[in-house]
Amino acid sequence: MTSTQSPALTHRGLSPKQRLVLLFATVAGAVSAWHALAPSWQVPLPTPAVLGEERLQDFRDALYFPIREFLAGGNPYDPAAMFAHWPVRQDFNLYQPYHLLLHAPFALPGYRAGAVAFSVFSLLLLVALAALTARAVRRYLPVPFVVTTAVVAALLVTSQVGKAQLYVGQINPLIALGAAGALLAARDRPGWASVALALAWLKPQYGFPLAVLLFARGSRRVALAGTALAAAASLPVVVLLVVRGGGVGPFLDVVVANLTHARGTDYGAVDSVTAQRIDVAAVLFRLTGWAPSGVELVVLAGVLVTSALLIRAAAEPVAELLTVLAVVVCVVHQPGDVLIAVPAMATVAALWWRHRGEPGWSAAGLAVLALAVPFAHLYTVDSAVVSLFGARAAVTVDGAAVVVAWGLAVVAARRVRAA
Repeated sequence: MTSTQSPALTHRGLSPKQRLVLLFATVAGAVSAWHALAPSWQVPLPTPAVLGEERLQDFRDALYFPIREFLAGGNPYDPAAMFAHWPVRQDFNLYQPYHLLLHAPFALPGYRAGAVAFSVFSLLLLVALAALTARAVRRYLPVPFVVTTAVVAALLVTSQVGKAQLYVGQINPLIALGAAGALLAARDRPGWASVALALAWLKPQYGFPLAVLLFARGSRRVALAGTALAAAASLPVVVLLVVRGGGVGPFLDVVVANLTHARGTDYGAVDSVTAQRIDVAAVLFRLTGWAPSGVELVVLAGVLVTSALLIRAAAEPVAELLTVLAVVVCVVHQPGDVLIAVPAMATVAALWWRHRGEPGWSAAGLAVLALAVPFAHLYTVDSAVVSLFGARAAVTVDGAAVVVAWGLAVVAARRVRAA
């Protein structure tokens, strides 16, 4: 499948209808953004008495206090140290160590100032992701860039997935921008794609499967260079932590303790009935109560191998959709992590009408529809699901929908072949 070009792509004028859409999207997006940013200045200051506070909890537990621990001379990857020194509810997961330097500016001022600054920064990243999405769609359809950007940005900050990034202070907007940038630039701008992949490596559960699938697609330079960049950026921090901790052995002990703690939490364990994980292994358990030993490794290998065998021969938009879906269902992920699928999702949705009668496109369209479930899972929807089907169904519906979307993308990739 090749991209189309049109004078409309470069024409600066907008029709009256397009101007109206732009105005409506801008106003709606601004209102939603204001409400999404409000928790950053309304959240109470962290104390042991408010550990259950959900507003900005990821900013608190995965950014602000881990960086404070690092700057104070400690090791934030040590769960015992974090719980002893700071008012946090979650341990600091094994993010790439360069995270402690990259996001340090947001941990230097007071907590609330840092929270507001980080939330505004995350909002700007969502707008940047919307712009990247508009660019992705314009590779195939002559749509106005500014209008598409405004519409996607408004939908993002209104959706549950977009609002959640700002409400709990997640770092996913940066990772989503990196993952989407790596996929879009892998063919023609491998240097930029490598940098983007290094950003996606910020959380290894994104970086590893994405690097594997990029390698399988033929973008080997991007996969290797991006991984090397992430490792090089993290090396100085690792060396410092090793020296502080008294050697490689004690540092590895901390890593093991971190993984052990993460596997035992009610939000991270594969056999938790309350976790909102959307990967195949966790969804399988919540649907069947079955989680055999080693299931997570089997799922990781099975999803990656299946997807890798299909993406190289599939048409590019479908291949990109399958890639991002494989990333989020092969290993532990939460509903908000589907943010990385926005550009691929929008592109396939935009192309579906044109190709709806062709083999495989029905499955591709249904995959996008299933993937829309986490975005539409707003508070009112969640309340209705809990009332009708119970809490377990409410924490399973997103994961089940995303796994179904991956299965449909597999079907589409088998039938929608590259030209």
